[in-house]
Amino acid sequence: MRLFRFLTSMALLFGLGMSGFAEPLRDWSKQEKLEFMRTNRSKIIPRLARMDQPNIVLILVDDLGYGDLGCYGQEKIKTLYLDQMAKEGLRFTSAYAGSTVCAPSRSTLMTGQHTGHTRVRGNAEVPLQTNDVTVAEILQKSGYVTAMIGKWGLGLEDTSGEPNRKGFTETLGYYDQTLAHNYFPESLWRNGQKLPLAGNKDGKKEVYAPDLFARSAVNFMNQYKQSPFFLYFACTLPHANNELGRKSGNGMEISSDHPYTGFDWPQPEKNKAAMITRIDVYVGMILDTIKKLNLDRQTIVIFTSDNGPHQEGGVDPAFFKSSGPLRGIKRDLYEGGIRVPAIVRWPGQVAPGTTSDFPWAFWDFLPTAAELAKAPLPDGLQIDGQSIVPTLHGKPQKPHDFLYWEFHEKGSQQAVRMGDWKAVRKFGSALELYDLKSDLGETNNVASAHPDEVKRIEAYLSKARTESAEWPLQSK
Repeated sequence: MRLFRFLTSMALLFGLGMSGFAEPLRDWSKQEKLEFMRTNRSKIIPRLARMDQPNIVLILVDDLGYGDLGCYGQEKIKTLYLDQMAKEGLRFTSAYAGSTVCAPSRSTLMTGQHTGHTRVRGNAEVPLQTNDVTVAEILQKSGYVTAMIGKWGLGLEDTSGEPNRKGFTETLGYYDQTLAHNYFPESLWRNGQKLPLAGNKDGKKEVYAPDLFARSAVNFMNQYKQSPFFLYFACTLPHANNELGRKSGNGMEISSDHPYTGFDWPQPEKNKAAMITRIDVYVGMILDTIKKLNLDRQTIVIFTSDNGPHQEGGVDPAFFKSSGPLRGIKRDLYEGGIRVPAIVRWPGQVAPGTTSDFPWAFWDFLPTAAELAKAPLPDGLQIDGQSIVPTLHGKPQKPHDFLYWEFHEKGSQQAVRMGDWKAVRKFGSALELYDLKSDLGETNNVASAHPDEVKRIEAYLSKARTESAEWPLQSK
């Protein structure tokens, strides 16, 4: 009964009751509805749906820590749908984001290249280029209808990196990652065209963008249920509105802190918890829609986060133990900055209630999606990823010899995972070495005791990256 009351209250709060998930956007004006519902159907090549091409739903949230979900040890924040998703699927304990901040992490996800090779290696307005092949382009050429809903961050409008030019049939959201800080924007981008949100004009706050994105994701699946589809739902929660945080001390922007209103917590922490619980409701919406469309066994759903938890907008990541047992947060290359929750659900294909410690990273998504879709990779395409389809099916698989990251704010940093060894190096400083098997929290630097391992990692680092004019390795 308590669970039922909680779910009912959440549904009423969001105006997204289970029976109304697929309804049109009734809060919008007539013109806004028309603008939103305009599609790119004319660009879709008619085809017969193939049963061996599953729908692929990738849910990427923003700044959610390894320890922020109940199924990863969170004790205060309610994440009922995600916890259930983990019970019905596969929970990874060694999944890694592409970077420790959003744009490069998303670039590795889209291109299959780690941050030593991918185009976008930091949070800057550097767009993907025409010759940067994305997973969406590969899937689109194999007959998938593709959608990007939420935050893009890899190219502004009228650039080579605009999402509709990088393989997405349908797009709605923020192209600029900085503008995505504002949860009540006056406009968004819809298939390359600016979409005004009259409900947010002149300081009004009637359209909460993440709610809109969740409804849009449901609309997309309903509209294209007859075709294989790839839905990239890039939810902006629980990222802080940094500008609002600097003004007010509370940048955790949400329309209500329910169900945490009466808790004796600092207000930013209540809001953060409400943001994470709202993510959970969105996941429930998506899974419920898939079930109602009888697409459960034809749809793989992947949930993860773009990097570790932030300490912006007035929150302290220690309050909810958002990094779990890991060291570091967003902007660190220690485990807390890059190891993220990752849950995969695919009834009949992925065993329920399973856990895997197989180490993989975002650049593995492109080859994984391509194998699932029976989509050939373009000739000569250079990627760093490998398909993890065998692991999804519970079969043994050889992991990467090395996983590599680099980061370029306030001086360059590099990190490597090699088996159970984890190395972190700030440019110009000595390599730090940790044994993750016995020291998951990276508290004991054992570099001096293992010179052979240090030498092997340094040899790899000497060839791990290509030079980048925008992101050279440098000290402060």
